[in-house]
Amino acid sequence: MSAPPAIEQELTEVRAATARLLATVDGLGDAHVGKASSLPGWTVGHVLTHVARNADGNRRIAGGAARGEVLEQYPHGVEGRAADIEAGAGRPAADLAVDVRTSAAALDATWMALPIGAWDQTVRPMSGEQPVRQTVVSRRREVEVHHIDLGLGYRPGDWPAAFVARELERAGSGLPGRLPPGTAVRLAGRDLEWAIEVGDGPASVSVSGPGAWVLAWLLGRRVPASALWAPAGLPDLGPWQ
Repeated sequence: MSAPPAIEQELTEVRAATARLLATVDGLGDAHVGKASSLPGWTVGHVLTHVARNADGNRRIAGGAARGEVLEQYPHGVEGRAADIEAGAGRPAADLAVDVRTSAAALDATWMALPIGAWDQTVRPMSGEQPVRQTVVSRRREVEVHHIDLGLGYRPGDWPAAFVARELERAGSGLPGRLPPGTAVRLAGRDLEWAIEVGDGPASVSVSGPGAWVLAWLLGRRVPASALWAPAGLPDLGPWQ
């Protein structure tokens, strides 16, 4: 069954992001699996297992929506998700690649089989209640961000410009609650002609640079000192959600 046109476009973008991730994963050897990712305490194997289990979780809640059910994304909660990731992290590279590929394909098939009305059905992922259609956007974010977390050559500058522009708006809107008290920031993605000012008081801190690197910083990812211009230094941000 076909999805509404706007969702079809989102699905196309998720598939493209997944294909880029799989191109990286398919080139891995077993020696890569245990290497540290850019996420504290997680190896490459942890990140890939997380991406696969995220696909399973999204498939679960979408399948529930098709039946008029509101299911938890992970049936055993946060602890169960963590246990599944830990259990799968040390598998051989070939097994990880198959897991990422088949879980993504199963999710896509579930989405494509959804009745039109199910796209507006409320579901309950870990990020909070939302319509099924929004989980497609969050799945793309999951794939794109964790692709750079692997530390295997895919960098923020490789993100598509449209993805960066949309995610900057989202991350920027959530920034006020993450800033230190009394701090105001002016952010600018110079290549995208995007800028915002947020926080208490005048814009006392300026952060600018390529939009992709501004976004990476907002998402709590490591950013080379040369990537951004911040004459007063980068303010400490609260956790990104």
